[in-house]
Amino acid sequence: MADRRVVAGGRARTGLGAALAFTSLCALMQACSFAPPLRTPELPPAPGEFRELGPWTAAAPADALPRDAWWRLYRDADLDTLEQRLIDQSPDLAAALARYQQATAAAAQVSAGLFPTINANASSQRTHEARDTPLQHLTAPLDYDNDVVGLQTVYELDLWGKIRNEVKVGQAAAAASAADLESARLSLETQLADDYLLLRQLDQQIELLGATVSAYEQASTLTRQRFDSGIAPGLDVARAENQLAETRSQVQQTLAQRALVEHAIAALIGAEASTFTIARGESDIALPRVPTGLPSTLLQRRPDVAAAQRRMQAANANIGVARAAWFPDVTLSAALGFQSYRSQGWISAPNTFWSIGPGAVLTVFDAGRRSAAVAQARAQFEESAANYRAVALAAFQQVEDNLALLDHYHDADAYEASAVQAAQQALDYSLTRYRAGAINYLDVVVSQTAALQSRIEALSIATQRLRASVQLIRSLGGGWQVPQGATVAAVESTAVNVPPPSAMSPQAR
Repeated sequence: MADRRVVAGGRARTGLGAALAFTSLCALMQACSFAPPLRTPELPPAPGEFRELGPWTAAAPADALPRDAWWRLYRDADLDTLEQRLIDQSPDLAAALARYQQATAAAAQVSAGLFPTINANASSQRTHEARDTPLQHLTAPLDYDNDVVGLQTVYELDLWGKIRNEVKVGQAAAAASAADLESARLSLETQLADDYLLLRQLDQQIELLGATVSAYEQASTLTRQRFDSGIAPGLDVARAENQLAETRSQVQQTLAQRALVEHAIAALIGAEASTFTIARGESDIALPRVPTGLPSTLLQRRPDVAAAQRRMQAANANIGVARAAWFPDVTLSAALGFQSYRSQGWISAPNTFWSIGPGAVLTVFDAGRRSAAVAQARAQFEESAANYRAVALAAFQQVEDNLALLDHYHDADAYEASAVQAAQQALDYSLTRYRAGAINYLDVVVSQTAALQSRIEALSIATQRLRASVQLIRSLGGGWQVPQGATVAAVESTAVNVPPPSAMSPQAR
């Protein structure tokens, strides 16, 4: 009996040694990975500078603007308040944050595969066996207990890099989701700023139309007085009344547009449109100088480019996961515990059991499933690489688009200012000649229409310049970091000076 125990113990130690040796060999092999080297698609060489640079661009800005406070460049307290409410209350931003949290949690779940799983188990059973059960020993009891308590661990040996590539996929997906969150935040912030600038343009337009209505009311009164005195025909009165009614209609249409923009802002910041209001006011918003930096650094600032790049990395690692399926899954399992058929004193050394050893499973035939999975993974990488290239090229296009808008709107604004001045002079001349009886009121109506249209167009161009600057900031990635020393100043105010109502009234002469 003693010899048997020695032999059994020797066999146990030999088996344990073989298992440990196999495990050590597998650990050395875990450096393998079947993910191919990442091939970033080639982009056209970045130019030395953007083509559509205009005179408004600061040559050497020297201020550090945090990414999450770019809107402060516009120096508008109401805009600052609304942007903060957007960050705190926006449901769309909350949804983007939840998607990011899902991605990080999924990455954490995948990372857990790098470590063994340990389970604790315990059971207590009372068993009664039939007397005629096969292999039942005549002296064995028919009723007995089976009490077990122990630990069991299973560890998948990552010999082919499958788990490590799955972790890379999860981490890259989480990083892409973080960039998506930043991109969503920037998109919502710029949308809010764009809507706010449009709202302030409508406020200025309402103010202009209100002053115009007052002037037209005075003109209508004057024509009626001249008609009653027999100086002017009734046609002049009809034309004056038509001009006044048309302008009052424009006031109501502009108020309707303003209501819709105000409701859109309410939805962005998570407020109820029924109770949300923004007081009308004339806002003197300055057009800031936006430092564009070098084209070569643009791709480092855009969160959507970063997200596309991370997804390309995830797709590349997923090829390694698919290729690892061609090799066996090797696991190492171990168990340790106590087992006894007696309910008392069973947790003791004689009742100890243990086991340890590797296992391997290899798919021999799957009708081409693994080949298809590898082909699918490669195609997904090609898709993500093409998407990355498209996003990068779109980034350069968007910067150039908005630079072009700012450049040409700058010139258009200057021309429109001259047009406003000329239209006002024409209106003044026509009013003077009408009072002198040299022309009929149709010429005055034409001059009034042209003057009003020029002022509305000037307001629109000024706002388009501001909105283009917002989109430029978005296309540059939101914020920027430049050396300390100076400040990024505003170029000029985009507010349009509307002549006082008396300047458009016939009674001014």
